Amino acid sequence: MSSAKSTRATKKSGKPQTKVRSSGAAFEGRYAERQGAGGETHQTVQGGQEILTTQQGTPVSDDQNTLRQGARGPALIEDFHFREKIFHFDHERIPERIVHARGYGAHGFFETYKPLTDLTRADIFQRAGEKTPVFVRFSTVAGNKGSADLARDVRGFAVKFYTKEGNWDLVGNNIPVFFIQDAIKFPDLIHSVKQEPDRDFPQAASAHDNFWDFISLMPESMHMIMWVMSDRAIPRGFRFMEGFGVHTFRLVNAKGRSTFVKFHWKPKLGMQSVCWNEAVKINGADPDFHRRDLWNAIQSGDFPEWELRLQTFDQKFADSFDFDVLDPTKLIPEEILPATPVGRMVLNRLPENFFAETEQVAFMTQNVVPGIDFSNDPLLQGRNFSYLDTQLKRLGSPNFAQLPINAPKCPFHHFQQDGHMAFLNPKGRANYEPNSWGAKGGPRESPEHGVTSLPEEAEGPKARLRAESFADHYSQARQFFVSQTAIEQKHIADALVFELSKVERPDIRERMVSHLVNIHPDLANAVAKGLGLSKLPKAANAALATNTKLAPSDALSILKNPPGSFKGRKLGVLITDGIDEALLVALEEAAKKEGATVERIAPAVGGVTAANGTLIPAHHKIDGGPSVLFDAVAILASEDGAKALLALSPARDFVADAYAHYKFIGFTAAAKSLFAKAGLPSKPDKALVPLEKRADAKDFLTACRQLRFWDRPDGA
Repeated sequence: MSSAKSTRATKKSGKPQTKVRSSGAAFEGRYAERQGAGGETHQTVQGGQEILTTQQGTPVSDDQNTLRQGARGPALIEDFHFREKIFHFDHERIPERIVHARGYGAHGFFETYKPLTDLTRADIFQRAGEKTPVFVRFSTVAGNKGSADLARDVRGFAVKFYTKEGNWDLVGNNIPVFFIQDAIKFPDLIHSVKQEPDRDFPQAASAHDNFWDFISLMPESMHMIMWVMSDRAIPRGFRFMEGFGVHTFRLVNAKGRSTFVKFHWKPKLGMQSVCWNEAVKINGADPDFHRRDLWNAIQSGDFPEWELRLQTFDQKFADSFDFDVLDPTKLIPEEILPATPVGRMVLNRLPENFFAETEQVAFMTQNVVPGIDFSNDPLLQGRNFSYLDTQLKRLGSPNFAQLPINAPKCPFHHFQQDGHMAFLNPKGRANYEPNSWGAKGGPRESPEHGVTSLPEEAEGPKARLRAESFADHYSQARQFFVSQTAIEQKHIADALVFELSKVERPDIRERMVSHLVNIHPDLANAVAKGLGLSKLPKAANAALATNTKLAPSDALSILKNPPGSFKGRKLGVLITDGIDEALLVALEEAAKKEGATVERIAPAVGGVTAANGTLIPAHHKIDGGPSVLFDAVAILASEDGAKALLALSPARDFVADAYAHYKFIGFTAAAKSLFAKAGLPSKPDKALVPLEKRADAKDFLTACRQLRFWDRPDGA
């Protein structure tokens, strides 16, 4: 941001910049002295609390903010406390990633729609129709490498573009905001959500005291918490989730003009999530559900596709907001600033070796190309500093960029040499620069073609500050909540009740509800009631009052943006001996026309014998193919076959779960006996579709385009 922008908060308030502490009174108090065991004097916080120090014993004055030039200026490399803290955090695990350990990747290409020369000199955006190779890695954040896919968690969405002017890494998530505003708090965030250190559980779960203790002391996390407690945190698959660059970046054109930008990935198949009860059961039935879905889609030629869209804006537009565009806990609603399509990404090839590619790929936010630049977002500044450390520790050598998955696909030249496992050392006599060996002396810098940072001025005192413009922690959290449908709002409340019910300390539960009071009374009351609180806690102290006038944004809701298609989805058909083969064929043909796949489930994996004597193989045995693995189900049963299913508890669960998860269910007349056994109401709803003749198959698949029948009263 410009220097003029850095004083915006001062001009609005008429007061100088002040520090805004994120954790309330957690670090407040006057200092007292006590004598140490060796006679030395130690400082303690009033009440006997020890003072935080560096590993060298240096007392820490501020553990909430990175040292920067001015409240909204760039981070300073001399910040030894941040450096030590992030350095130690980056090196805590070996060899798996500390965060995003469980991931899955695929190769593909990015195709540019039209030149963006007015916005950026980045080569990838210069020619219409040009295809750039990419490698994408999806992941969960909190779980270890062996955790299950359907944890309630943020999903990583990292894209490596192999452009003609070097590699560009867009390292984002499936949620457009983040928990914290300053990277100095990242180790604390991840420590809190990981397994508690004295017991090493829970795994890949945020439903425990440490996480909610931390979050309830960090009002800046409230917007992100709304997203993580929503259905966005339990996606149906990688193919059905959005991706975001999270931060505000810059585009710089050939004339040096800068434009702010936010990056969005929109899935062509539309968004889709699962119910929490469904996620729990999927993790038990198939902990590799997301991996398998991506693998099967690409293997079958149903290539996943996303559209890249940009929100671009100038300084004047940025100044028009009450919030700060450098704050990574904030977003710009698409109704205010539409996201413009600029290209598409298609994933069409799987790795040949998981370890060599998906595990060894090294994404770093600092990997940019000419025409793409950073903003002073304090979280982004810290990520730029941190990632190189992380990759060095994890991959064990400064030469990790020489691994094929990380190496540029364009020509590259440098003087870096030696080190562990170097196999691309400089050739010739000169291994330094400048030198006087002429053309044989190796590469030279190029001010005309190289990356140049925007010559942005920074001003202000060198201090650990948080700008006042970062102080509104509740308004956009409320905006997200009111943007959801009633069903989605209930899911958020239910998720909070579930998570906080796992918290042992009542004071943490109440403290968290006190933040919800600032977000929305309906949400606070629902959670308080679900937790059995005797009364609603007093609202948490707020640095700024909640702005209740922010308009809802339909773009923030999954259910307000239905795909309108069953394409890419999966139909599970439970079959028995004696069925009409023609009806099964009709279902499979109708699904194929929709762009969906069909998998057959039977009492035995060997299959069933149709009424005409045809042997029909199955993909799953009934207890290995529960209905949670499918987007819609059908039960094709003969009279005798239905009687046999009644004796199988997995068959009853198949129907009961499909109903409880609001799925469309097609059925033959004989299958109705199974409905009663599974506890379904005697009066069928509109999502229970009879299958009596071949023509019914098309009608059933058309109905399935709605994905779920939310009007069902007794769902999960």
